[in-house]
Amino acid sequence: MTPLTLMLAKLARELPVGDYLYEPKWDGFRCLVFRDMDAVDLRSRNARPFARYFPELVDALRLLREQRFALDGEIVAADFAALLARVHPAASRVERLAAETPAQLIAFDVLEIGGSDLRGLPFVERRRALERLLAHAAPPLVLTPITDDPDEAERWLDAARSSIDGVVAKHRELRYEPGRRSMVKVKHERTADVVVAGFRVFVDRPLPSSLLLGLYDREHTLRHVGIASAFTETKRRELLDALRPLVVPLAGHPWERGFRVPGSPTGRLRGAAGAWDPETMEQDRIAVAPRLVCEVAYDQLDDRRFRHPARFRRWRPDRDPATCTLDQLET
Repeated sequence: MTPLTLMLAKLARELPVGDYLYEPKWDGFRCLVFRDMDAVDLRSRNARPFARYFPELVDALRLLREQRFALDGEIVAADFAALLARVHPAASRVERLAAETPAQLIAFDVLEIGGSDLRGLPFVERRRALERLLAHAAPPLVLTPITDDPDEAERWLDAARSSIDGVVAKHRELRYEPGRRSMVKVKHERTADVVVAGFRVFVDRPLPSSLLLGLYDREHTLRHVGIASAFTETKRRELLDALRPLVVPLAGHPWERGFRVPGSPTGRLRGAAGAWDPETMEQDRIAVAPRLVCEVAYDQLDDRRFRHPARFRRWRPDRDPATCTLDQLET
């Protein structure tokens, strides 16, 4: 089983046109698959072992006629939270979840068959080899759809939700280039107008590192939905000037009793809504009166929370904070 490095993709907001083929971009765990006779190995994009967590995929891969190959694909489940729950150390839990929330492996490239390295072939030839390899496969092994019609790809892009996260464009002549961003992943930005109700500062300097964002639910409770980060130093100083007059004590603040995301593994992801416990609150979390509204851009949601840090776009002085509700995040 030859160690391999994944080929990556660069982000774009519009579909490239020309001699391209288009595939859905799946929202799951990127996975390299290796089979050598009965030995099957699944590896994450960081080379972490996955096989023990997805025994149903290992069993299905052993049923393929070809006994030596390497595939590139994505492991998906009903949703991303269900997929995260599958990565559990207890063997009994792994076995139970394999039955309750089975995963699928969606294959979109082949790197090796029968000991022959295919990475130097054009993508169109690798695709034909992948189709032959999976000709008799059945779920949970799935061959990803593909089209050469940009209009069809645009429809996939416009309908992107749930397990589809956008569209991947690959030039027909594209070789498999490990470690290089040679593919193009296309996502349309989504935006929301959110309330800034706090911020965090750096340990080594008194400037905002991130904004704590909220939206009102139907009971008019301000729910923490994530953070915005990645500002320039100039922007951080501007943010501090805007936020400093609004700094308030926790008493009377909507989050005076803190906030916590119960029962979801996505709450531990970087940038997801985590926990703010006022009794053990770190000194770098500062509450502000929820009067400022800003527009942010985001890619993915988990239970109406930003999975990754949102991107600050602009202030919205024309928006009343009370009108910034969770309904904006309905897909």
